[in-house]
Amino acid sequence: MSYDVEKPDEQWRTELTPAEYAVLRQAATEPAFTGEYTDTKTTGVYSCRACGTELFTSDTKFESHCGWPSFYDPKDSDAVELVEDRSHGMVRTEVRCGRCGSHLGHVFEGEGYPTPTDQRYCINSISLRLVPSES
Repeated sequence: MSYDVEKPDEQWRTELTPAEYAVLRQAATEPAFTGEYTDTKTTGVYSCRACGTELFTSDTKFESHCGWPSFYDPKDSDAVELVEDRSHGMVRTEVRCGRCGSHLGHVFEGEGYPTPTDQRYCINSISLRLVPSES
């Protein structure tokens, strides 16, 4: 897959912190309940920390009590890419940034959350940057 934003691995390593690099470029997961946006209620747009693409809005964020920020729908259908993930002995759907291919988290369906889409985009805080709305 080719992306609008492609950089050599060395460049990603210099632009991202080691923790950001591990999650965004190596598909690691930040520990539950440690991310800066897990409980944030600030109104705004969540963008990819690697390339700045707008991914989710605060009005689709909901409390899932799972330890990571959860959204029920991306801002735009092209904002994210969904990829089958068979790692760790499971079959899941990985969520990547549609512009740079960075790992964001996973999406789950049919868990019974009272959301319009019945989906939970479980996203690592460290993959995101919140741009608050101007009041």
